[in-house]
Amino acid sequence: MNIHRAPLLLAALALAACQPPTETELAGTIQGTTYHIKVVLDGLPATPEQVKADVEAAFRRVDEKLSNWREDSEISRINQQKTTEWLEVSPEIATVVGVAMDVYRHTQGCYDLTVKPIFDLWGFSKHEQKVPEQADIDRVLRHVGMDKLELDREHHRLRKQDPELQISLDSIAQGYTVAVVAAGLEQRGIQNYLAEVGGEMKVKGRKANGNHWRVAVEKPTPLARAVQRILDIHEENGTAVMTAGTYRNFFEDQGKTYSHILDPRTGRPVTHNLLSVTILHDDPTIADAWDTALLCMGEIEGRKLAEAAQLKALFIYKEGDQLKEWMSPAFTSAPQ
Repeated sequence: MNIHRAPLLLAALALAACQPPTETELAGTIQGTTYHIKVVLDGLPATPEQVKADVEAAFRRVDEKLSNWREDSEISRINQQKTTEWLEVSPEIATVVGVAMDVYRHTQGCYDLTVKPIFDLWGFSKHEQKVPEQADIDRVLRHVGMDKLELDREHHRLRKQDPELQISLDSIAQGYTVAVVAAGLEQRGIQNYLAEVGGEMKVKGRKANGNHWRVAVEKPTPLARAVQRILDIHEENGTAVMTAGTYRNFFEDQGKTYSHILDPRTGRPVTHNLLSVTILHDDPTIADAWDTALLCMGEIEGRKLAEAAQLKALFIYKEGDQLKEWMSPAFTSAPQ
């Protein structure tokens, strides 16, 4: 579960040669990823420079709290503390862990923030992938499980029942970043926008020309970039569009392919045929957790859970040599 995964969604750009003058596009690279923001200012007092400064300040705040790639981040400091005492944490940490715990309970442990030691063991953390020995997997699994983590949401505290517990926020931090960026735009009075961070996004309202925002879901093929499906987003009150996939971050060893999507219950990469999951949800943080959770569960069990939880989910999976799609009832009934 890696916050620096390759983008899985592509913002469908306007086809017209010239955009309306009130539609402003901002883009940049910060904290190891890229962002693209399109806003309709409509005479609002906010300037593009102010919006850009807000966005990059939001990146820095979230990065300081949630980044597993920074040794000085808050989550890294929590991981360094091998204690079973209550630890005070920021509201940001409490929020994302709370969302993750809710999803964990629905997935029989397939979605689990304490997967970090397994992720490290397989070498995905430092891009030094290798197949570990089963004895090492068994040893690490003894220190994995969100049932060993307590959260006091009201007082913003965490407690590890196992002092060796290590938390990875890579599967949820990007969604939380999108949520913070979107909230910042709305605080400026901006109600029509597309905010995309590393391929994950939230859209609200309409484009400057009155059309609905359009988002392209990427075809899950490792060697080429292509569009699988275009989504016209008609939910003008705002919706997140999040995608997780197995097909970008993987490695091969002795003719076998190993995905970076790890099942915390087995300590091994998933082996099913589900390639990508796209979730539509009004909360980007929740959507980001669910796309990884369903991707872990696979096309069969994930489908059952998506229906039971009434999630707006699009699955792309492999059947023989063909790519197949499945859409949940909630997805097909969503205005598009």
